[in-house]
Amino acid sequence: MIETYDAIVLGAGAAGLFCAATAGQRGRRVLLLDHAPEPGRKILISGGGRCNFTNLHTAPERYLSSNAHFAKSALSRYTAADFLALVEAHGIAWHEKTLGQLFCDGSARQIVAMLLDECAKATVTLRCGVAVDAVEHADGLYRVRHGAVTANAPALVVATGGASIPKMGATGFAYDLARQFGLKVVQPLPALVPLTLPGEEALFRELSGVSTEIVARCGKAAFREAALFTHRGLSGPSILQVSSYWKRGDTITAQFLPDRPEGWLKAIKRERPRVSFRKALGEGLPERLAEALSERLGLDGEIGGLSDKALANAEARLARWPFVPDGSEGFAKAEVTAGGIDTTALSSKTMEARKVPGLYAIGEAVDVTGWLGGYNFQWAWASARAAGLAI
Repeated sequence: MIETYDAIVLGAGAAGLFCAATAGQRGRRVLLLDHAPEPGRKILISGGGRCNFTNLHTAPERYLSSNAHFAKSALSRYTAADFLALVEAHGIAWHEKTLGQLFCDGSARQIVAMLLDECAKATVTLRCGVAVDAVEHADGLYRVRHGAVTANAPALVVATGGASIPKMGATGFAYDLARQFGLKVVQPLPALVPLTLPGEEALFRELSGVSTEIVARCGKAAFREAALFTHRGLSGPSILQVSSYWKRGDTITAQFLPDRPEGWLKAIKRERPRVSFRKALGEGLPERLAEALSERLGLDGEIGGLSDKALANAEARLARWPFVPDGSEGFAKAEVTAGGIDTTALSSKTMEARKVPGLYAIGEAVDVTGWLGGYNFQWAWASARAAGLAI
């Protein structure tokens, strides 16, 4: 059986759904295919089930890519305010949690329902639970074979995402397809991912479940948010953020008690010399963490009995406590994938491959990775909009 469309979109996630709706509402006949049994599966689990659907502080410098300027065009033409207007038009209640992160008051299912409604307005043909058997290109048409059906269209959009969270169905399909058509792929790596610590950091494994606010730094990148000690290493928002900048062998430093002014330990010594060093730390840190840090620093007893030099050294270490991770928890726990289809092969305005007319790549499949907190969804919306308007 042969079917004819104006565009075929592969992947019914955030980017694919929005691209299909955008193109369909411009009168294009669109086929949207996904191998998962239902659309928007990663949307449904995002933001603890409430979907952190965008970020008010979206800016190009909060994205990583081999081409630092690539994301500017799409992000400037479809903003967080634009998507928020769509959310409000559908009557979805929302709230700002922290740092510009916007969440549904209710459920992430509201965002999926909104996208499906937008597709329905455009009479998009959606098929889920469908495996793509082959993709071919000849005579200006893309032919996508799935089961007994061969769908033809002059435009093909790759929106199948990255390699993160394989249990949700993630595969390297986008990269295989890109290579098939001669596009380069920047090495896909886990991003926004918990980091693991080697055996010599075993003391901190005893702190599994303990969380505290820190400034995490790796190179020039710095993020002030909560860090979480796990049985394997480090997690929490600050660590997930800095993980996107970390490479094997790099040191990550944690600034504990980031609000304490210089000389704060000596001030406690002057004012309350009978307080124990451990208790002084415990006034701003979880008790178990204060105890572990005191042991590592080799300081105990009344703070009045410690030298000013020892306290100054302790302050310095607490301000830049080094961790050298030996790896990450990989794609299984990564929120997104860094790397992907090389942006040098794509138009930043339309997301079309420069040397392969009619082939588009959007969303997480592309070498553009945002910070934690709704940035990757905004890239999905913006890149999908760019392609949907160009088809």
